[in-house]
Amino acid sequence: MLVDAFGREVTDIRVSVTKRCNFGCIYCHDEGLGPILKPRMPHEDEMSVAEIERLLRVAREFGIRSVKFTGGEPLIRLDMEQIIDRSVRQLPDVSMTTNGSMLAKRAEGLRDAGLKRVNVSIDSLDPAAFRDIRKGELAPVLRGIQEALRVGLKPVKLNMVVFKQTLPHIPRMIEYISDGDGLKLQLIQFMPELVGQQDWMVDIDRLKKWLESRADKVLVREMHHRRIYLFNRAEVEVVDPVYNAEFCMNCHRIRVTHQGELKGCLNRNDDLIPTRGLDDDGLRDAFRRVVANRVPYYGAYVKEFPRRDPRTAVPIEFPAIPAG
Repeated sequence: MLVDAFGREVTDIRVSVTKRCNFGCIYCHDEGLGPILKPRMPHEDEMSVAEIERLLRVAREFGIRSVKFTGGEPLIRLDMEQIIDRSVRQLPDVSMTTNGSMLAKRAEGLRDAGLKRVNVSIDSLDPAAFRDIRKGELAPVLRGIQEALRVGLKPVKLNMVVFKQTLPHIPRMIEYISDGDGLKLQLIQFMPELVGQQDWMVDIDRLKKWLESRADKVLVREMHHRRIYLFNRAEVEVVDPVYNAEFCMNCHRIRVTHQGELKGCLNRNDDLIPTRGLDDDGLRDAFRRVVANRVPYYGAYVKEFPRRDPRTAVPIEFPAIPAG
């Protein structure tokens, strides 16, 4: 087991298989490699299936138990089913985050390859608002969600980024997951340090207070000490890393870029360790180094940031929800 200098065990790994994407979300911090209209074989700078499997084989040697594949959009790659098939030979728990637009036709094949569950990014159930935010169409995403549920890729977690443009749509999204067996909602705090636009932020502690005032029960998840709010049949989880040292102090994840670079934190790019061309011993050393370089808070190189005090937060008042 790899343990960093602050006592955090590393138990899971997140692997980007591409920077390419067929959407153009306004808050995305990756410009990608240009518009992609349909799945294609790997781009020359993307890791091959064999490279990904080798990374996960070494990760398993260090006690890492789960992997989540991300992008860009992972289903841009025609070989994603092969990646899943080879990955489950190394790690038992394999999941994926997708924008869902190409999921409907591939959900069954992904499940058959060994995929356990999916996260689907969806920021509104209003087609016009969805198009404005994500520069794509809502209908195929909804079909992808339903197909993932049908084939058993459960739970299907819906990832919703919380910022001013999405805030009015949260109550309706909670209603949506209440009607679907196997659906959960993750409200993910907008990260202005990645893309700028400070004025897009909303007070996440006020949102949490609103959730708490209406939930039947509040739980705390071990990973990142995330709060989970239970509403009858609905489960809502809040992911709020911004200015939140507690979140980072309970992080057990390392990451791999699409080019095979290990990194200790989503919000840092000053700690990248290339792995391509290394033999197995060199790769093992790269894993040890990236964990040794982890900091207790992603803003270790940002000395000044606002201090959050959830105790002073008052429940947020939701704007009117646009008709869908």
